[in-house]
Amino acid sequence: MLVDGRIVTIKKSKIGDESQVEQFINEVVILSQVNHRNVVKLLGCCLETDVLLLVSEFIPKGTLYDRLHNRTKEFTLSLNTRLQIAKEVA
Repeated sequence: MLVDGRIVTIKKSKIGDESQVEQFINEVVILSQVNHRNVVKLLGCCLETDVLLLVSEFIPKGTLYDRLHNRTKEFTLSLNTRLQIAKEVA
């Protein structure tokens, strides 16, 4: 939880070699440029430690992948809606 009360999620890197560091940094660059209602917002990152970290908003009811691929009673999307979301995010 941040000082302002927002709940966040932290993604730790699994860095084994230099190419994974580059991939992680590319993820930071891409997420910092995306502003879409179906993609979590990147709130910050830490690239100056041995374990690289991404800080993003916390989504309490699962991931976009879960929503697009797994139907539940409380949350159903038509195929057309799922395809539209996937298209917009891409």
